[in-house]
Amino acid sequence: MNKDKVAVLTDSGGDIPKALLERYGIYQIPLRILYRDREYLDGVNISANTVYAMLPVEIPKTSLPDGAMIQSVFDRIKADGYEKVLVVCISSGLSGTCNVMKILGDAYEGLECFVLDTKNISIGSGFFALRAAQYLEQGMGWEELLQKMPAELPNSRVFFCVKTLEYLQKGGRIGLVAAAFGTALNLKPVISCNADGIYYTVGKALGRMQSIHKIETLAQQTAGDDEVELAIMHGGAPDEAELIRAELRKRIPKGKITVMGQISPALGVHTGPGLLGIGVFKKS
Repeated sequence: MNKDKVAVLTDSGGDIPKALLERYGIYQIPLRILYRDREYLDGVNISANTVYAMLPVEIPKTSLPDGAMIQSVFDRIKADGYEKVLVVCISSGLSGTCNVMKILGDAYEGLECFVLDTKNISIGSGFFALRAAQYLEQGMGWEELLQKMPAELPNSRVFFCVKTLEYLQKGGRIGLVAAAFGTALNLKPVISCNADGIYYTVGKALGRMQSIHKIETLAQQTAGDDEVELAIMHGGAPDEAELIRAELRKRIPKGKITVMGQISPALGVHTGPGLLGIGVFKKS
């Protein structure tokens, strides 16, 4: 039941699997991946594995959706009978998508638009689009939704580790993570988003295995004894992701793994192959 005719729109950086987008009727707009001589739409006509394979040859740039694409999505939402749209975006501290969606949403005639800056990345942002769609399905009205969603922003955390900081550095997404982080000692940062939606070092570990154990421990500490939703995301590392799933089932028995899969190609541009991440969403 969606009594106020509210649509939910998110960007592809939220890493919501296609099956869940379809299940909840969530609209998604892809980010863009720009190579010197061609352009791709994130997850539409390029895969993360293709991006990884091309990295030794060229590191592409990423860009927000263009105005014409955003306009066309708003047109489709309106044509489908909706009167309002909640736009859920990855952190404005990491992407300009949030700001351009707000500008174009405010100017669009025929739809009341609210843009939620999740101050988060990947499924840490995507969780909110899923939750909003669930609330609407349960009968929540527009005004209550606009109060509920911003209040839940502290409920979502992501923790991830990468094999190398090279791609975060070259993509300008290093945030507050030290660029020269113990390379000689194989010291690995564990990264999250702070309250401003900027990457920062939430922990550190010696080597790959210890960094994986660290994100598992941080997820466990965040979950506590609560019932939580969990997500396991990876960048071309499905076997290690499966090991994390087995470990989280032991460490967080009240956790429900609702999402597991590969991050979007656009996010893969900035993290490179080998990323492993855990998302924790606490229920309010």
